[in-house]
Amino acid sequence: MEVVRSIRMGVMSRSSLVAACAAALLALVPAAQADPFFSNAGNLGYDVARYRLDLRYEPATRTLTGRAEITARAREQLSTFHLDLRGLNVYGVTVHGRAASFRRQGQELIITPSGALRAGGRFTTVVDYGGVPGPVIDADGSLDGWIPTDDGAFVAGEPQGAPTWFPANDALADKAFFRVSMTVPRGLVAVGNGRLVSHRSRDAKTTWVWDESRPMATYLATITLGRFDISQSHRGPVPVFIAVDPREAAASAPVLAKLGQIVAFERHVIGPYPFENAGAIVDHGAGAGYALETQTKPVFDGAPDEETLAHEIAHQWFGDSVTPNIWPNIWLNEGFATYVQWLWTEHTGGATLDDRFADAFSIPAWSPFWCTAPRALPGPAQLFSPPVYLRGAMTLVALRRRIGDHAFRHVLRSWASEHRYGNASTVDFIETAERVSHSDLTTFFQTWLRAPRKPGSAVNPCV
Repeated sequence: MEVVRSIRMGVMSRSSLVAACAAALLALVPAAQADPFFSNAGNLGYDVARYRLDLRYEPATRTLTGRAEITARAREQLSTFHLDLRGLNVYGVTVHGRAASFRRQGQELIITPSGALRAGGRFTTVVDYGGVPGPVIDADGSLDGWIPTDDGAFVAGEPQGAPTWFPANDALADKAFFRVSMTVPRGLVAVGNGRLVSHRSRDAKTTWVWDESRPMATYLATITLGRFDISQSHRGPVPVFIAVDPREAAASAPVLAKLGQIVAFERHVIGPYPFENAGAIVDHGAGAGYALETQTKPVFDGAPDEETLAHEIAHQWFGDSVTPNIWPNIWLNEGFATYVQWLWTEHTGGATLDDRFADAFSIPAWSPFWCTAPRALPGPAQLFSPPVYLRGAMTLVALRRRIGDHAFRHVLRSWASEHRYGNASTVDFIETAERVSHSDLTTFFQTWLRAPRKPGSAVNPCV
């Protein structure tokens, strides 16, 4: 976020190979842990493999109708299990094709199948639901989730908005594949993650079908819809799909023209681009006040500037492919994306890394800015506070100085490759940095990530 299959004749297709590998890896994925910032989100007894969402939306009445088919594996024997769903009505639930009983408790949809689910077994749950979705108000006062606009909806789920539009296991560590079908009035465009499978019109409706074939955390899912101009390109390393509200087209064009260059530069710095598609969605009038790194196609609530675009593309590696295990580790998203954003600016002749570091480090030691350490956040209201971005990026600049350019480049690329499509923690990053650099960095990371004061200063701004 920027605030600021088939197998034929014994030969496996590429998409089938991806699915088979992911299925094999699923058994090795550790269970998600309860998040200290959102203790009601996510459920630990099962892992979701795939979401198939069949949706219809009527902007005139702001009514969403949906069917969610969720394929999962039980980690333990389950007589009941929970999904996260906010506000919408549930009309029926089946498990293994049999009617299941259900009840609501806050954001929890508590489901009791007709028979217990055995540990290790796969099961499919179908939920029919609908209503008028709306956003969540976060601890910092911002909106996320389903945010209605004058012609559709701006859909951005960080950190807790995904259950505003589909039932989910809303845990960072429960990544899954997604296929989303959205039917809207003819003339509107619905843009989702991954590859556009089809769009077809019948009578006064158009159905858009999107498929994301790489594992995705629920908060990164989108189906932003409205009136958009579409451009597609198959030049470069990956196909690019861009959707822009016509009211933002003129202001967006010069920046979006650089998207391919930004992807190429960041590939050079970090390593292979982790997804099969890239792109962007520029909406108008959402009032969210931010952009979000929704997987493969970041969403912007207005025309982005160049640094914001570079920041959100960097998140495709740091946040989308390599995702924190819990929200207090969000500096692994924002600090890294800010660092790469700074690199892009330096690369294009703007302020250097040293300039940006010096500007941030010039903040006086008594400023409350230093009271918030990136890995010692007091609560969810600080998730997107300036220190997470700036102190996070400064930590990486300082680490580069500490271990040298060559070792740091190896650290960055190792981090992106070793945890590709997975989840990781600050402890994991420290281990990578120490292993690659052959250094004991205990004191360094304590100073930069955990100490509530300016590095090198004895002043405590928290008192």
